[in-house]
Amino acid sequence: MSDGPAPWTPEAISPDGTPPEPGEAQAKLHAPATLRNRAAIADILRLWLPDRGTVLEVASGSGEHIVYFASSFPALRWQPSDADSDAQRSIAAWTGEAHLSNVEPPVALDAAAPDWDVVLADAVLCINMVHISPWAATEGLFAGAAGLLPSGAPLILYGPFIDPAVPTSQSNLAFDASLKGRNRDWGLRSLTDMAQLADRNGFHMADRQVMPANNLMLRFVRGDAAR
Repeated sequence: MSDGPAPWTPEAISPDGTPPEPGEAQAKLHAPATLRNRAAIADILRLWLPDRGTVLEVASGSGEHIVYFASSFPALRWQPSDADSDAQRSIAAWTGEAHLSNVEPPVALDAAAPDWDVVLADAVLCINMVHISPWAATEGLFAGAAGLLPSGAPLILYGPFIDPAVPTSQSNLAFDASLKGRNRDWGLRSLTDMAQLADRNGFHMADRQVMPANNLMLRFVRGDAAR
């Protein structure tokens, strides 16, 4: 994503700010936003995730989120994924360092691809991807999740969105303009468009949670159990 805001820094930085060990900078990446939002996201995940099963994270980025969530929810298995090879190496480095038995090796997964290299999931989680990717990636996210999730299972999204029923903050309007200035296919998505896309793929928006820094968490549920 060279033409947009960098999701991570190019060198390894531990959460406590200590410098990387020799060789770590070649793999382990740091996304500053993960330290700011992970606890708030986990609080909502406690309400929305199943008690058991496998959670597929689409666009895992640096891998820091999945380490935190896997530690917070040890009864769940976590499957990280990303389309970017640098991200895949970073995920492997972070999860390997954490020595977590409930995290699978990262898989290469492009949300927009018609076929996903994943065979099982009881929930799908996607954080901060929708606004920094083409709409085709969001379409693929719902289509892929629809083909993977059983009835009643959740697709959970986090990030900035435009809610037509609520005035959009000036900071989000400026962010939206900045994104579109970098890539015309990016930008904050309307909840109206998200709900229509969900409906076309057999999902229903079951929950909308306001989060810090003008973000939202959305829970879409697969099948009739959502209605």
